[in-house]
Amino acid sequence: MNKNVIEQIYDLSDNFSEKAETKLKELLKPYKKGAVGIAQLNPIVGDIEYNATNVVKYITHAQNIGIELVIFPELTLIGNPIGNITKRYPAIAQENFKWLEQISKLTTKTTAIVGFLEQDKESFYHSFAILSNGKIQKIIRKNKDYFEISVNEAKYLIASNIQKAEYSKYRSLAKENSCPLICVNQVGAIDNIVFDGASTVFNKNGEIFARAKEFEEQFLIVNIEKSLKKIYPSISAIQEECKHQNFSLDYEYDLERTYKTIVLGIKDYFWKTGFKRAVLGLSGGLDSTVCAVLLADALGAENVLGISMPSKITSNESKTDAEKLAHNLGINFTVMPIKEIVETTSCNFSNLFENIEKKWGNRYKQSFTNDNIQARSRAVILWGVSNEFGKCLTIATSDKSEAYMGYATINGDMSGGFAPIADVTKTKLFALARWLNKNREVKNAIPESVILKKPGAELAIDPKTGKPLIAEDALMPYEFLDEVIWRIENKNESYEQMLNSEFLYEKKNQISKEQKIEWLDKFYRRMATSLYKGSILPPFVVVDSNSLNKYNYKQPITSSRITYKSLSEEEILNKIQVNNNL
Repeated sequence: MNKNVIEQIYDLSDNFSEKAETKLKELLKPYKKGAVGIAQLNPIVGDIEYNATNVVKYITHAQNIGIELVIFPELTLIGNPIGNITKRYPAIAQENFKWLEQISKLTTKTTAIVGFLEQDKESFYHSFAILSNGKIQKIIRKNKDYFEISVNEAKYLIASNIQKAEYSKYRSLAKENSCPLICVNQVGAIDNIVFDGASTVFNKNGEIFARAKEFEEQFLIVNIEKSLKKIYPSISAIQEECKHQNFSLDYEYDLERTYKTIVLGIKDYFWKTGFKRAVLGLSGGLDSTVCAVLLADALGAENVLGISMPSKITSNESKTDAEKLAHNLGINFTVMPIKEIVETTSCNFSNLFENIEKKWGNRYKQSFTNDNIQARSRAVILWGVSNEFGKCLTIATSDKSEAYMGYATINGDMSGGFAPIADVTKTKLFALARWLNKNREVKNAIPESVILKKPGAELAIDPKTGKPLIAEDALMPYEFLDEVIWRIENKNESYEQMLNSEFLYEKKNQISKEQKIEWLDKFYRRMATSLYKGSILPPFVVVDSNSLNKYNYKQPITSSRITYKSLSEEEILNKIQVNNNL
């Protein structure tokens, strides 16, 4: 095997120019018989013309360079996941089949396996069509995870969009059948879901033979019999292998995957919905800072606008941190104070509330009205910019820890058309901020003072300190809070299991059992009563496998009285007697 030739092949495999294809065809001559092209594409759901154009492009490329088989991902023509669009618009399935028929006429020198949506009476199937000699030769419905085909006497098992955790399952399938297994994955983001690519080929012994790149489209060419292969590195596979069995603040193993997942999620959400620019409030805090960096990397700094919107209690440090970050990133930046808006609104509300109190009474002695006026005033400004300038979307900067606790304002800092970090906990965001400073091309774009600052919304003054309220004082230490979230999502632990086991925070800080009970009670109470807030979060990138995402986890909003604490038989009997006057 000539390593230089192999490297040239992979350098040219995604080059569709006539000159490159001529060179590539020459290089592939020794590998022509049995060569397979894996088309790792990024489809747009419902845009059949765009998807079909891409399929034709890759089929033509395969024929031009002499590849005898090219394979596309599941539902390539119509886009995946399709959801239940076909229930309302069943004709879309007929349309994707019409395009498939026309595409088949172009397969004169190669065989193509194309994923599409098949309709049979009232049923729909995820199917694959085998196209060759100018027509549809066979249709295979996906009624299990893989299927078998033979092309020019070569036998293959084909799968699509497998999960990383199923590498061992597909290794076994290849080995048991003594047959190579080709898994062709799509790449790109569809709303909340990010497909990371990494299409993989297993040889007949169940060993990884080749693997495509992650987070980008690619035409991966392999020849199993003649050892034409390349295994691109997989940070997602490393993340699965290194995943901690216990909660840890060591996020280093997962930060590159987190970064690339969110950046691709932002990029595709904007591209596929037609937006180009993003506007967000730059508070000088951690959440908006990390969002700004991710947006700049995904959309280009010139397409991001950060607005500092100080109130009368905003610290000077927050103002300067926001401006410094914008300068370091090269994003657009402006300042819009909200003092006058807040004062005018508060004054008008005061008269309104006095009139209502005469009829209703029951007015809170202390409320969050003034805090929320500030947050919602900022949202009004951001949406004003979004409405005034073309293809501009407002960004919500809420993180996962805040989402669980409902520590955010509806129509305020929760308001936006997209929420990049809503599936990232606060402690992980601190680690990500440091990773970004170290690994981006422009180092240390995030001011150190932002990372060292204790998080807080700067909406109210803490009467104990006379300074803006710190979030952890209102909630609990983020290290403890994030471990509760981790234990629920990864271990499905109960209240009692948490209470009776040691947290990482307890290994470093001595706390009483009463304090731990107080924090756990606060977590479950706030989580349960904040379910409605989570339900109206804007779309966000799913980073963790057990996300708070409403598409992954469904809990009725009216289940806020769910029983989280376990009771003994005696306690249950006592409650029955008391509640029923027995």
